[in-house]
Amino acid sequence: MLPYAAYLRVYEPLSAFTESDRKMWAAYASSRDRPRRATALHAEHGESVRRLLSVPPTPAPAQESPNAYLRRVEDVLYVCPWQSRLRSWLAFSRLRGTTPVKMMDRFLPKAIVEQTADDFDRFKQQGGSEALRTFIHTSTWHVPTAWFVPFDGAERWLVIDDPGGEGRTPGSEGTAGVAKPPAGQEPGSTTTTPPRNLLYVTSMAQARRRVARALSVIRRHVGEVATASEVEQVGRWLEEFHPHSLVELDYGGLVHLMDDETLRSDQSVAELTAALTGLDTGQEELAFAMYQRVILRWKSIQLLESAN
Repeated sequence: MLPYAAYLRVYEPLSAFTESDRKMWAAYASSRDRPRRATALHAEHGESVRRLLSVPPTPAPAQESPNAYLRRVEDVLYVCPWQSRLRSWLAFSRLRGTTPVKMMDRFLPKAIVEQTADDFDRFKQQGGSEALRTFIHTSTWHVPTAWFVPFDGAERWLVIDDPGGEGRTPGSEGTAGVAKPPAGQEPGSTTTTPPRNLLYVTSMAQARRRVARALSVIRRHVGEVATASEVEQVGRWLEEFHPHSLVELDYGGLVHLMDDETLRSDQSVAELTAALTGLDTGQEELAFAMYQRVILRWKSIQLLESAN
């Protein structure tokens, strides 16, 4: 079972990387030994579990991960590095900053905590702010509302494992039973998508345009509320990448918290788009109703974190 987490990813075109990295990722894409998309999350999770169960536990890997998620669109290779070491350091820092010292000692030996913190500090001093740029954001137990903003409802891709084939539904307007991969399926893959998955993929240009529109609508009609700040944070993060990148929202392990009917009826992106349009056109009741549908859906799922 995958962690109950969703992922917001950016895939940069191969041309955006340095020459040495371009050669490395091109060779990686041709490798038969790399994790395929259908098993990549399981591979990532397995690595993390093995590190934390080792004696002593290892909060972050000794070296950066050589793996990446890949997509290919019209012969252009797009790369989203896993960055397991950097993401582990950042998660470790958040945990350490929000956990009392006595409780932290229960999770990890004090010497390991101090060594991990020192290693991260040295990394930051050597690499600067650019070294802290992450291609993947993770959210446990829910999808943040702001993550839906960069996408359109027509970019939705849903796959539900069904022995009879009728549950495999590509997109909101696709033909049930057709199991072809979504746009940008990784090269060399021997599978299409995982047997149960919900994701959205869009271009960076579209993502930035939608974020800018949403910010404008929210600020004009609601003001500087928390939602505007969250959308602005997503927009600033997207600005850090190549303008011809791809942006992906992956429900990840959250699909295992939702039954088939819940997954099929989840139109959070389309509903949030309708809410913003209603707000901008003076249809306040429509805007409120659509926004509440999104909020209440994800609140009910997030509450499962504390369920007995």
